[in-house]
Amino acid sequence: MTAFRHRFDQTVLREYDIRGIVGKTLRPEDAFAIGRCFGSVVVRAGGKRVAVGYDGRLHSPEMEAQLVAGLRACGLDVVRIGLCATPMLYFAAYDQEADGAAMVTGSHNPPDYNGFKMMIGKKPFYGAAIQEIGRMAAEGDVVAERAGSDRSVDIAGRYADRVLQDWDGGDRKLKVVWDPGNGSAGPIVKALAARLPGTHFVINGDVDGNFPNHHPDPTVAKNLEQIIAEVAREKADLGIAFDGDGDRIGVVDNEGHILFGDQLLIVLARDVLKAKPGGTIIADVKASQVLFDEIAKAGGNPLMWKTGHSLIKAKMAETGSPLAGEMSGHIFFADKWYGFDDAPYSAVRLLGIVARMAGKLSEVRAALPQVINTPELRFNCEEARKFVVVKEVKDRLAAEGAKVQDVDGVRVLTEDGWWLLRASNTQAVLVARCEASSEAGLERLKAQLVKQLVASGLEAPDFSAENAGH
Repeated sequence: MTAFRHRFDQTVLREYDIRGIVGKTLRPEDAFAIGRCFGSVVVRAGGKRVAVGYDGRLHSPEMEAQLVAGLRACGLDVVRIGLCATPMLYFAAYDQEADGAAMVTGSHNPPDYNGFKMMIGKKPFYGAAIQEIGRMAAEGDVVAERAGSDRSVDIAGRYADRVLQDWDGGDRKLKVVWDPGNGSAGPIVKALAARLPGTHFVINGDVDGNFPNHHPDPTVAKNLEQIIAEVAREKADLGIAFDGDGDRIGVVDNEGHILFGDQLLIVLARDVLKAKPGGTIIADVKASQVLFDEIAKAGGNPLMWKTGHSLIKAKMAETGSPLAGEMSGHIFFADKWYGFDDAPYSAVRLLGIVARMAGKLSEVRAALPQVINTPELRFNCEEARKFVVVKEVKDRLAAEGAKVQDVDGVRVLTEDGWWLLRASNTQAVLVARCEASSEAGLERLKAQLVKQLVASGLEAPDFSAENAGH
């Protein structure tokens, strides 16, 4: 028998997952190697069973088959969930008492991408653990090969039952537009919509890995144009959109206005804090100051944390937080739920809140303090330089006596508002954002950001493509 050894393209092993371009940086043999190495990690931790699912991309079934072959070669019992949304795979890890889970998904990336998200036990598998997969493969550091097994399990019915167990909107009949974006959440969204009170319209509900109608990323306004038009046409109470694998949510109110991730979290947090007064609500460093202020007003303990779904989940477990969220649309409920990012579940909880409202969702959004901000600005910076630049900026700001929050990069507080600079964990880019209470204040914040970037030898970011924020 030939000893196992494998080398991955250096670009695919990322901070939170494994992701690449199929046929170029990611191939079926990589999927087998991931199964062989991740399976070895599970076995060495005393595990015996791994749950596996895949999204709607055209190459996902082949990738899943090779992943399963690698896991079986470690002697594991593989529970195959089939085509599903990522949160359904996370749920299966609990429901099937699995010791690990692996999802084949390219998330919201273009159709030629694919990748893998993993759990070890009931915790996210990320960071150094993903880099260790690369070392194990290169050195052939895997458990001895032995025959495992696999079986297919239909989890959809049990998942839907468990989600709807937490429906708390009574029998009020809302009118709702759903848009899974032809991603793998389509079938479960249809199933949930069919069982909820009210009138429901599902657009782009058929799974199609070509994503023929729009890109499945609900954080990009252009991708919400279709659902906004449908909400207007049907005079709906709200619209709910999903990314390619159903772990991120986008929301449009009855007037067609987008609720950004931090605005959505305010609506959810106010409700959760009624039952969990004083609870710690976590949001990433890119969120508006309005969010943190509103959580405090609602009797919660706001906690700013690092961007990244795996990092947020770990912090929730550490602090006992009942709810967390990111600007990217990852929402994590540990109140009644399991603490993982789950867009269909978050949608049902949101609908319950809207059903109990005296007024409209648009009134809640309009009543929030109004601020002006840039979108997320991303600009190229060499991998070896990006963290160095952030440290240089931090050191200069410290010398100037600036008020800085440094939980993830630098978030600089001024009388005008705040500006943020952080290094991306997944790409060779720096990420920046500014928020102020006035246009003049926003210009002053941008000028401060530009000054610091130029001082570190970088070009100023291009603000020309920005739009008014919230």
